[in-house]
Amino acid sequence: MSASTTSGRIVIAERLTGAARLAELVKIKAARKRKDRVIEFVLLMAACVSVFTTLAIVYILLKESLVFFSNVPFWAFLTDTQWTPLFDDAHFGIVVLLSGTLSSSLVALCIAIPLGTIIAIYLSEFAEHRMREVLKPVLELLSGVPTIIYGFFALLVITPLLQNIYPGLPTFNVLSAGIVMGVMIIPYVSSLSEDAMRAVPMSLREGSYAMGATRFQTATRVVVPAAFSGIASAYILGISRAVGETMILAVAAGMQPNLTLNPLEPAATITSFIVQVALGDLPHGSVGYQTIFAAGLTLLLITLMFNLLGHWLRRKYREAY
Repeated sequence: MSASTTSGRIVIAERLTGAARLAELVKIKAARKRKDRVIEFVLLMAACVSVFTTLAIVYILLKESLVFFSNVPFWAFLTDTQWTPLFDDAHFGIVVLLSGTLSSSLVALCIAIPLGTIIAIYLSEFAEHRMREVLKPVLELLSGVPTIIYGFFALLVITPLLQNIYPGLPTFNVLSAGIVMGVMIIPYVSSLSEDAMRAVPMSLREGSYAMGATRFQTATRVVVPAAFSGIASAYILGISRAVGETMILAVAAGMQPNLTLNPLEPAATITSFIVQVALGDLPHGSVGYQTIFAAGLTLLLITLMFNLLGHWLRRKYREAY
């Protein structure tokens, strides 16, 4: 056998080996693409779950609320100053529940926003690394406590303390429930605000220090304004959390529908009324039962309004670095 024939066979064998390797690479790439498509489809379906759930909730609320408003005038629902849907002389003034929701939310936000912001500034700008790693998890434990526990804490601990200051304070009142609810919301406000502050570039802080500013001046006049979009989002989340809170108010606020903004009195909120009716013996399809869907739709619109406000604030104050 000549040398040329041997070298030709070697070349052919190398070509066949190269073609086999190429075919194997093509199969591997095709298998990877199939896996990527499957994973992408699974992730898309997981992302669509929240969308489908939201659409289903909106559909149910709208469907049942239309049945309610076919029996109750919409104008009376907005302007009536009494809320007695379970009485023989029924009144359906949602403003009564809105007043309780507003007063309890204001009390909670007066606690959560200042304390949450101060804690966020301390954790972001002043606390050492070891201190931050200890305090932040401990603070976030507050958000893991069941809300029913907060409710009993407000009723059995906070209310007696407040009665020492206000002797005529009733056992069930909005003030104690709002204070405890504010403490519960603090982790939401502080954690998101601190993340927004830590996202501010270090160059802004260094520039402030170079101009002779102190750490406190840098934190309050440079970092906080630069992170305002994220801080505003934290505030909006805190407001939405306060508006949607149920068990603390159901236990400690009294669930008495009073048209008042005075936190020293008992009151009912939208969420506490929904709990009260949903656990009752009202027949399905009755007007009294349908009120929970009208109240739920009102709560959904309020939450949507705050979310849109938060989105607008983020777009307005977001800085491009």
